[in-house]
Amino acid sequence: MSDAILSVQHLTKRFAPGAPPVVHDVSFDVSDGEIFALLGPSGCGKTTTLRCIAGFERATTGTVRMHDRLLTGPDGHVPAEKRGVGLVFQNYALFPHLTVLENVMFGLKGRPRDEQAERARDALQMVGLDDFHDRRPQNLSGGQQQRVALARTLAPEPDLILLDEPFSNLDALLRQSTRQEVRALLKAKGMTAVLVTHDQEEALSFADRVAVMRSGQIEQTGTPEAVYYQPRTLFVAQFLGRTNLLLSQARGTQADTPLGHVQLNRPAEGTVLVSLRPEHLTLDAPETEAGVAGTIVGRAFKGHDITYRVCCNGSEYLVHTHNRMSFEPGDTVRVRPQASAVVLESRATPAPVPNGATPDPDAIPEKPASAA
Repeated sequence: MSDAILSVQHLTKRFAPGAPPVVHDVSFDVSDGEIFALLGPSGCGKTTTLRCIAGFERATTGTVRMHDRLLTGPDGHVPAEKRGVGLVFQNYALFPHLTVLENVMFGLKGRPRDEQAERARDALQMVGLDDFHDRRPQNLSGGQQQRVALARTLAPEPDLILLDEPFSNLDALLRQSTRQEVRALLKAKGMTAVLVTHDQEEALSFADRVAVMRSGQIEQTGTPEAVYYQPRTLFVAQFLGRTNLLLSQARGTQADTPLGHVQLNRPAEGTVLVSLRPEHLTLDAPETEAGVAGTIVGRAFKGHDITYRVCCNGSEYLVHTHNRMSFEPGDTVRVRPQASAVVLESRATPAPVPNGATPDPDAIPEKPASAA
């Protein structure tokens, strides 16, 4: 990207000679004002990548550049404190013996005392905590402490902010509201940020683009909508949410699947594995002609929608519908695709892969024993 603030190219990190790489050949650019997320499970290398960008770790090979300035490469390594990068940690790293104002001023060391205080107050005003300057961190809520940590990072006006699982210590409701506030603030100030998270919802709702990592490598990069609706690999399809997998016979942009004839998101030939998100299926009455006949074996009412588990020809599929659908366990229905199926790359497809829904971490209740 010509307007990239950060450019990471072919980054590899080993912690010992001959050891397998924790990060392997990772490349991405981050544009001015963009929020970029590294998303993946624990141990996938996302935090190590962030630490290499920050300068806490030295890459084995590859380069890290900011504004075309080489920070890490074969010819040198700029120390973390000289990179002009701001960091927001998972544990906030606030000093309990200092006031909120003093905590923010700590990030401005080396400047005149009056300038430190003025910039710290400005940063606290940005995050809505200017009335809390004389409090101690232990007298603040978790969300307020997170905003103090953000203010300390914003005060020096860094070119890039790195966020390492910054919301994971907050409860669910506070986590959602705090990340909305932080995103709005970053966007209002036009700041560039890289977020590391294992939380799919967080990455999809917070970032402009997402890089999904697995085993030290990036499997797919794109907008939240692109990686969710158009996953390229089985891992991305499964990691970003529940999906139904179907072994299908493809002919160009169409395929025959266990759920009937479907359109494909791209041309393919022969036996392919395709993904259909539960919200891309719907249920019809059994007398309709479209779709494939099945029996409802599970129903989970979630307020805003309903998740059904439906058995068709020996395989079970998940279907998300609106909350006014009236089918119950034991009912006969017809399952009908409403969107194109996504062709997954065969190189990431283990064999064999059964048709049906991927394993559900939140099990849908089984049908009552009395239901026929």
